[in-house]
Amino acid sequence: MNTPAMDAVPTPTERYGRQIWPGKPTPLGSTFDGSGTNFALFSEVADKVELCLIDKEGSEERIEMSEVTAHVWHVYLPNVTPGQRYGYRVYGPYEPENGLRCDPSKLLVDPYARAFDGEFDGDASLYSYDIHAEEPGTGRNEEDSLGHTMLSVVINPFFDWRSDHRPHIPDNEKVIYETHVKGMTMTHPDVPEELRGTYAGMAHPAIIDYFKELGVTTVELMPVHQFLQDDRLRNLGLRNYWGYNTFGFFAPHHDYAYAKKPGEVVSEFKTMVRAFHEAGIEVILDVVYNHTAEGNHMGPTIA
Repeated sequence: MNTPAMDAVPTPTERYGRQIWPGKPTPLGSTFDGSGTNFALFSEVADKVELCLIDKEGSEERIEMSEVTAHVWHVYLPNVTPGQRYGYRVYGPYEPENGLRCDPSKLLVDPYARAFDGEFDGDASLYSYDIHAEEPGTGRNEEDSLGHTMLSVVINPFFDWRSDHRPHIPDNEKVIYETHVKGMTMTHPDVPEELRGTYAGMAHPAIIDYFKELGVTTVELMPVHQFLQDDRLRNLGLRNYWGYNTFGFFAPHHDYAYAKKPGEVVSEFKTMVRAFHEAGIEVILDVVYNHTAEGNHMGPTIA
């Protein structure tokens, strides 16, 4: 297979028993092409970046990304396939007073990842400062956050969209229904109990028929991007409902999926969109960029 990432001559060096090829700076994120995966990450301040592959046991394989194009660090790994969990370690200046917070002890998520696995558990290792210091935000914590952070996941980008196309409803004819995936489906009596609160539940004929009976042309989904659970809520045994603290704008939030595997979550989301389109209903997403998952400079170091 001839792919853009494989056009370059592979490096002769083999580390960790695998070939490491230069790869390409675009697209950002991880991209599986059927033979291997290209990884690309933007960082203007990094001195060194390591791609970290995480196996099923949680062990880490670090691969230095030596190729840099216009501040994009990239590498291509043959035989790395969908389901591979990964993160990044970024080396560089740690000068919080200047807005520079490189900290290789923190395993970072890929902001362009299409899927995620695991959970942020609120452990002190997620913070680059000493959370127990008398003066808030001071000191250093260089504990490794691996095992306490979410992991990015390589997905299979291939999906059978059939004859799918966006309905393209004229603006002056739109009838928009804003709704929440979990709230809409959780108590609907005609949605099977096991599908309630999920993308599969949203695609159920009972939900789609309800929208069509109302004359809805466009469904606006409240935040469905991957977001972080707040420490305060987690400590109270609660979960964030609204989802306005996104860190993965290119991945569907996995808590709303019936599927359990990260790659299957993406397919479930696409299947939901395809079902709406087949019914002549547009799908738009509620996106808010002025919230950050970290909260502020006192938040965890996650991306």
